[in-house]
Parts: sequence; structure tokens; C-alpha cells
Amino acid sequence: MRRGHAFSHGKIAPVRPVQRADLPTDTVALSRFLLGKVLVREVGGEVLTGRIVETEAYIQGDPACHAFRGMTPRNRSLFLDVGHAYVYLCYGTSYMLNVSSERAGIGEGVLLRALEPLAGMEHMHRAREVGRARDLARGPGRLAAAMQVDLRHDGLDLFAKEALWVGTDDAPLAAIGESTRIGLTKGADLRLRYFVAGSDYLSGTRKLNALPA
Repeated sequence: MRRGHAFSHGKIAPVRPVQRADLPTDTVALSRFLLGKVLVREVGGEVLTGRIVETEAYIQGDPACHAFRGMTPRNRSLFLDVGHAYVYLCYGTSYMLNVSSERAGIGEGVLLRALEPLAGMEHMHRAREVGRARDLARGPGRLAAAMQVDLRHDGLDLFAKEALWVGTDDAPLAAIGESTRIGLTKGADLRLRYFVAGSDYLSGTRKLNALPA
């Protein structure tokens, strides 16, 4: 597989909201649907944007899903109707941004694992204190830090164009790859990770990010 940019880089196209009616109410379908979409964060008078290039699905019966043992005060946002943010703090150090993916009452979600930064990169560099653009949001903890996402955004409607929302610039999408998820001990054999083939901004290893020959 040729390494390179999965999307052309030129003048940044305008981003328009994704309509809620267009969202699939199926976790795997939503994981794939979100690839190529643009995450928008409005903060301090600046607009930060990044293209979603990597996701993971967490489904019912999946021991790695936070809803596996039912609803709790911590995970209640995961049970909201499709398209709401579920944000949690991982190991006391990093926030993780997920999207609820089923009808209200069903606890499933999509973890946003990596972004290709598009706009507001100076702001992201300050937030992340790193030099290379490809490292700004490569991994779910880095993604949330670069976009300044935290528990204030838990439960937010991501398709209502608020301070944090998902849109599209209609950029054509390259091939979609899939693999096992990253860093899990439970449900580690499930192939529920999806990525934009050829992106330089993925968090997985070269082996995980390779398409079948």
C-alpha cells in the first residue's frame, strides 16, 4: 500500500453540518460513516477542524464496551440516541471522545481514534505541546487534547452545530480498512477498528494499517 495523504490538500473547503437523518443507527455502519467527516471545535474565538481517519466500534455483548454491565452515572451518555458525545477520563490522564451509535436506551458507541488536522493547528500545537502535525491527534487521548474536549462535552449533541460538532466538506473518501482494536485485553480479537487507507495520521502499526493484498 502506498503511504501518503488520503485526501488532497489545498484550500480548505467549507464544512457543513451532517444531517441527523443521514446517520445510520448501527454501530459498525456509523464507525465507517464517520470516516472522512470533519470534527469541528469552536473555542476561544477560533475554529479547530480535523478529518476523522480512524474509529473503533463498541457493541452489545462486547466485554470491552463500557455498557457491557449496564447503565451507570458514568456511561449514561452512551445510552443516548445516536449522535451524542460520550466522554470519559481514561486512567486519570486522557479524555476519550465517543459517539453514541444506537437508538436511545441501547448502550453502544464509536470511539474516535485519530484525526487529520485541517484548521487551527497552531492552537492544537499549543494544547498538545508537540511539533509534528501528524502527532497532534494520532490516538484518542491526543485527539481529545488537541481539540480541547473534556467532561464538559459529555452528552453533547454532536449534530446540532454547538461548540463541538461533526460536519462534512464532501471530500472523496479513499478505501476503508479494518483491523482488530488497539490496546485491549477483552474482546481483542474482534475486527471493529476502521481507518482511512493511506492516511499518515493513523494510530495503529504499519501491520494493522495495511490493506489485504
